[in-house]
Amino acid sequence: MPRLTLSRKIFLALAALLVVLLLSFVGFSIIALQRGLGAYVAEIEIRRMDWLSQLLLKHYIANGDWKKLRDNDEAWHRLRMGQLAGVLDGAASPDDRRLPPWYERRVQGTTRSDGDPDSGAPPPPLPPASSSAASPQLDLLPRRFSMPPPPWFFPDPRSAADSIYQRLAVLDAHGTPVVGATIDFENAARLPIRRGRSVVGYLALAPAQGFESEADRAFLARQSGVIALTGMCGLAFALVLSWLLARRWFKPIDALTQAAQDVARGRLSTRVTVHGSDELALLGKTFNDMAQRLDKIEASRRAWLADAAHELRTPLAAMRAEIEALQDGVRTFDERTALRMHRQVIRLGQLVDDLRSSMREPQNDLLTTAVFPLTLLKEALDHTRDRFAQRGIAVNRDAIDRIAASAQPVIDGDAHRLHQVFMNLLENTLAYTDAGGRLRIDATIEGAWTGNCLTLLFDDSAPGVPDEEMPRLFDRLFRGETSRSRALGGSGLGLSICRATIEAHGGSIEAAPSPLGGVRMTITLPLAASA
Repeated sequence: MPRLTLSRKIFLALAALLVVLLLSFVGFSIIALQRGLGAYVAEIEIRRMDWLSQLLLKHYIANGDWKKLRDNDEAWHRLRMGQLAGVLDGAASPDDRRLPPWYERRVQGTTRSDGDPDSGAPPPPLPPASSSAASPQLDLLPRRFSMPPPPWFFPDPRSAADSIYQRLAVLDAHGTPVVGATIDFENAARLPIRRGRSVVGYLALAPAQGFESEADRAFLARQSGVIALTGMCGLAFALVLSWLLARRWFKPIDALTQAAQDVARGRLSTRVTVHGSDELALLGKTFNDMAQRLDKIEASRRAWLADAAHELRTPLAAMRAEIEALQDGVRTFDERTALRMHRQVIRLGQLVDDLRSSMREPQNDLLTTAVFPLTLLKEALDHTRDRFAQRGIAVNRDAIDRIAASAQPVIDGDAHRLHQVFMNLLENTLAYTDAGGRLRIDATIEGAWTGNCLTLLFDDSAPGVPDEEMPRLFDRLFRGETSRSRALGGSGLGLSICRATIEAHGGSIEAAPSPLGGVRMTITLPLAASA
């Protein structure tokens, strides 16, 4: 059984959603067609009843209102038969006839002077075709006859159950029924009867309730088939598009998964190809940045381990040589031999302490008490005064002495750890500043009203740090300028320890180019609330 990946899950979800949507669309479209077809046909039919609306308008003009027509089924029947004169005065006029004379005789059942078979008079001639524009004929009856059929030959088609006249009614200007069939006037198609610019009534036609003829069923079946076929084609296209989009969207995720597995196996040089600027592209860039940083950290770690192994091997080898010389009797154990071995032990212990300090979390063993940071800094300066004098490096500490004489800022922290920070910074200056250089230390208490921040600036002279190495000075395993790292530098952990300690005290430390040509170290420490 194939694995159900995320891309397949998304595709199946999209496919299910599309199937439901398209089936709903097809079903509602067919229902809407069946329900809306009757109203549409009624609109078409009512537009063809303009001749009847003209007769109703003449009747309204002749009587001035709809009173004579209201609930008058006989008059309404005559109007539907096209006999306006018979409604007005009870006698049909040749000018108002809309049906053939033989059909009038069949309907009226009376003797006419203009075409009575009993009188022997011939029926009047049919109106010419050119007069159909002035006197429209009913489409339900033929217009030309070679011989008129007898009156009993066929019934009146207007009285049939499926005739549109059984769905026809007249409304006044307010929409009140006047005469005609009882229908749902809200859904009926309406043809306004206008007298000038005003509407005096409406001719209303109700939609057919059902389509029972073969032509109706064939039309509905044909249109439903077209809708269903369109829905199936749309569904097939949507499924193909969903599959392609799912593959395109999740292809970067598959590549990212494979790259993450390679990184987990130790291949830190693995990178993913990034396209576009969407969230997946941002994820790919973040992964590449992470992999690059891990690669650099791993390279630095290996270099540092090699340096640390060399540093550990040097004092151990020196002590081993001294001990073997003592064992072989080459040397005697005297004060000079003990001093040399003691220096190697101190060097070894300092390196081990740096390793231990770099690996522990400062917050876990921070002993918080009220500390005077300027006093600790002055002690560190006094401790290294002779070494600065030997290197010929002038130390400017006037700002420290001035502030310490007027007010002693207090912080909540660990005095031992802060003293270690100051010693590490001074050791860096001693190690990397050229002989005859300068060190300037400034201090300011920021916060005009509360004085809640102490800022210390350490500026030394040349040489400086390249711009590309400046952001990495505080990396745990970074050692700049490896050509002199052993001769001048330490283990590469001093500034990392400084940053961890300062951040554990709630402060910050930053490196930037110094105006004196070297490096400026900026330390910010929050003062105690009572300070």
